[in-house]
Amino acid sequence: MQFRGVSDVEVGYSGGHVENPSYEAVCGEGTGHAEVAKVIFDESIIPSDVILDIFFTLHDPTQLNRQGNDIGTSYRSCMFYVGEDQKALFEQALERAKQVWGDSIVTQLLPLEKFWMGETYHQDFFAKNPDQGYCNMVVKPKMAKTAKAFTSYLE
Repeated sequence: MQFRGVSDVEVGYSGGHVENPSYEAVCGEGTGHAEVAKVIFDESIIPSDVILDIFFTLHDPTQLNRQGNDIGTSYRSCMFYVGEDQKALFEQALERAKQVWGDSIVTQLLPLEKFWMGETYHQDFFAKNPDQGYCNMVVKPKMAKTAKAFTSYLE
């Protein structure tokens, strides 16, 4: 699934205290980092609020320190902002998300200190591993739900 105006999604880590963490170290819960995604997009084609609404469609913001069967602080619901303008956009997105998810949202808003790029094998994971069990059971249904909700932005 590709959205018009999105040129890349980079996965990595942020919010912790270890320099240049690995996936294994982050999953080991000793780094303080969360798995995160950096979305690179053209706002003249797809607005920021749509990107954020897509995030809240793909991601369950009500689960504390987990996403489905992935458990731990590395799976916490968080958004890292750069500057007060982006923080305000994120706060507005959280308010819109409450209309869908209710008041039980646990998503943290935190200033971005550093984004550490994830390993090459972790990038485009779903595209590279469409037949993997996790992708079939968890990712594919989320992608279908999101595609249905944002059809006007699909390529």
